[in-house]
Amino acid sequence: MRTYWYVNNKNANEGATLSEQQQQIAETINAARKRLDLATDVDLQQFSSLVDMFDYCVSSYTNNPAVSCLGYTLSYGDLDRLSAQFASYLQQHSGLQPGDRIAIQMPNILQYPVVLFGALRAGMIVVNTNPLYSERELKHQLNDSGAKAVVVLANIAKTAEAVVPDTGVETVIVTEVADLHPPLKRTLINGVLRHVRKEVPAVSFRKSIPLRKALAQGKSGNYQKAQPKAEDLALLQYTGGTTGVSKGAMISHLNLMANVLQSQANFTSYNLGIGKETFIAPLPLYHIYSFMLAFLVMLEGNHSVLIPNPRDLNSVIKEMKRWKWSGMSGINTLFVQLCKHPEFASLDFSALKVTLSGGMALTHGAAHEWKKMTGAEIYEGYGLTETSPVVSVNPGKGNQVGTIGIPLPGTDIRLVDDDGNDVGVGDRGELCVRGPQVMMGYWQRPDETDKTIIDGWLHTGDVAVVQEDGFLKIVDRKKDMILVSGFNVYPNEIEDVLSEHPNIAECAAIGVPDEKSGEVVKIFVAPKEGSIDESELKAFLRDRLTGYKMPRYIEVRDELPKTNVGKVLRRTLRDEELAKRAAK
Repeated sequence: MRTYWYVNNKNANEGATLSEQQQQIAETINAARKRLDLATDVDLQQFSSLVDMFDYCVSSYTNNPAVSCLGYTLSYGDLDRLSAQFASYLQQHSGLQPGDRIAIQMPNILQYPVVLFGALRAGMIVVNTNPLYSERELKHQLNDSGAKAVVVLANIAKTAEAVVPDTGVETVIVTEVADLHPPLKRTLINGVLRHVRKEVPAVSFRKSIPLRKALAQGKSGNYQKAQPKAEDLALLQYTGGTTGVSKGAMISHLNLMANVLQSQANFTSYNLGIGKETFIAPLPLYHIYSFMLAFLVMLEGNHSVLIPNPRDLNSVIKEMKRWKWSGMSGINTLFVQLCKHPEFASLDFSALKVTLSGGMALTHGAAHEWKKMTGAEIYEGYGLTETSPVVSVNPGKGNQVGTIGIPLPGTDIRLVDDDGNDVGVGDRGELCVRGPQVMMGYWQRPDETDKTIIDGWLHTGDVAVVQEDGFLKIVDRKKDMILVSGFNVYPNEIEDVLSEHPNIAECAAIGVPDEKSGEVVKIFVAPKEGSIDESELKAFLRDRLTGYKMPRYIEVRDELPKTNVGKVLRRTLRDEELAKRAAK
């Protein structure tokens, strides 16, 4: 597998010949960095690996609160102790070897960072896994990654129970929501969820162990600290790409470390303190955006409040009331919903310094309403799974709503037209990125890697403009990807599932605008014979797709528009849909 990474930005550009347009863009962006007092480069030699970075955090901030959830807090010292126990269990009792893949399928609970850092410290490769996955999706990811173990929350373990026998998973580690809480609170919370709310189904695996028992086994031994190299694989982060089949983006220790350090350099513009800030973390840690931010918060010794279910706005508000919080990450949908909540306006926003937005476009309306209610601005950024994830972000000293800000230090930007020719400042072109945060490639898919990373440049599929002031703006999306509340939904995946239906001859999926979630899925289907029972079709899809991928709209046609060679024209369907909506 070809590896794409850089020791530092200087070496990345050494000997490179820039076109006139690339040089113009670079000079414009660097002028903006200088004007706004932003770093142009970052020292990537500070840590040798994510394990080294984690060790620095827990030794530097031992007594600081690290993570809180459901009213209980783990200090950095607690994270050190518990993750070491889990690492010891993995090395001495699980049968796993360094380099083996371990899937984590949990929402934002205290166990997540313990398991994550324990796995990395033991030399394992982490596979982040969406707790909402259907059986089909989970089976594909476990098989594709070659995962040999999975750590799963008991509440959602029924899906894993159904698919694990058809995968290479040898060990299942099961945890309950309050497993790391004190005994009395643990018994109460877990008991209510299991016996009163009936939210914990009975499951059976061929080989499984409760997480608490695994930690107890690990407590009796010492783990041997892994010594991964910067270029070693740390994380398989799955993304649909453009082919419909979910692919694992290979994120190295260096990729993620670089992005944390690059982002930290920009954080200076938000006037955040070291070891003094509390961040509300509602976005799921299995998503690369929230995953990287958690590392960043830790590097500065600050405190993250984990929200297990951000869709439950009452629980989000409850946590916000509990803490004097100074930062938050979110997406446009969540900001809109919170501002509409009757209790939100009564919260104490006096400590709030920074609100970060990513995953989907931030609307002017949401940004305006948030500032009106909280007194603080939202700073939008841009990134992809393949860039670990941040490419650019709005700085604290020059926020421009409607843009994606300034590229992070050490990040090169290039814009190309449809023929691959460079375009300059003020012109539209596909955004291409080069820098130390760009992934190593797609797991076991060199052909897909070579289509995405060309001559060291990652082609994003998004059309952008570099403004005269050096700020970037996304103006179009070249790919067919649908963005639902910050989650990538790929039409090919939905169409592949639709094609399994016995009475569908043709199908297509597109994204249509939605005030709440940015976009939602609409499908077009042509039956083989007779008609389509929409209720039956929805039930068919519900068994095979995660909730946010479910179509909101279904349109049945006799046939779909196609090219001369028979390819369904999604763009035609999208244009027709937009025209129809504009006419209303």
